[in-house]
Amino acid sequence: MPFSGALVIAGPTASGKSGLAFELANELEVEIISADSAQVYRGMDIGTAKPDAATQARIPHHLIDIRDPADPYSAAAFRSDVVKLVPQILARGRLPLIVGGTMLYLKALKEGLAEMPEAAPEVREAILAEAAEVGWAVLHAELARIDPASAARIRPTDTQRLQRALEVFRVTGISLTAFHAQQTEPCPFPLLELAIMPPDRAGLHRAIAERFKQMIAAGLVEEVARLKFESELNPALPSMRAVGYRQVWAYLEGQYDHPTMVEKGIIATRQLAKRQCTWLRGWSDLQLLATPDKAGALKILRRGSILK
Repeated sequence: MPFSGALVIAGPTASGKSGLAFELANELEVEIISADSAQVYRGMDIGTAKPDAATQARIPHHLIDIRDPADPYSAAAFRSDVVKLVPQILARGRLPLIVGGTMLYLKALKEGLAEMPEAAPEVREAILAEAAEVGWAVLHAELARIDPASAARIRPTDTQRLQRALEVFRVTGISLTAFHAQQTEPCPFPLLELAIMPPDRAGLHRAIAERFKQMIAAGLVEEVARLKFESELNPALPSMRAVGYRQVWAYLEGQYDHPTMVEKGIIATRQLAKRQCTWLRGWSDLQLLATPDKAGALKILRRGSILK
């Protein structure tokens, strides 16, 4: 089948997105573009459910292992990379499969992003120093004064996003909400978007718990320990704030014991899945699958808008 655009496979964590993509690769000539904000980092393999070397050798993958964990990746960088990759994949006669659950990345690709200021390290360091002195709740109250809409969306515990919102205002004098309201450019090629949305929440929770326990058994603690002690990483970096990595880091710091770490990792993953589902319920032009059903996905693809 000749294609004119990309197929997006979204859904909450542990819903079977990657498995469905691999099944489609058995039927079609595809290349997979990861839309996972943690798979971009080298050395973060177990906790990101990164495809193994054999799978990557069989199916071409993109945006995996492209950054060191100390070098943050962004939604803007993702959009820029995907806008370049998709025409190249189409030119090779293959279907671009954009697969992942980082909803901000997918939203940026679909709707575009306002031109945001670059990171200002000195401002960022000042904000982190203030947080250490007075606490993030005080800084969240500051954000509520200058940008109530962002403060309503960003929890005081979401320190990465809170820091960025304050940084943008301090650098430019313009709120993050005002930047988001600026003119943006839609995706330059057609997107056919489907999502796996399991109707059985309890079943999804069981799958999340089982997968996290499997990651622990596979060596997630050892993976985080190696990253922690063999690099200059710190827990404030986006890479180390990824679900699972954040909880294991805290365990290695002695903040709680092993069973508590496992419990907190599972709870955090459930919370991530809930946020992902909330994003997807507000998504326009989204085709839904209850399970990672290859036949259903192929049916959506054949009647979709990206066939030439």
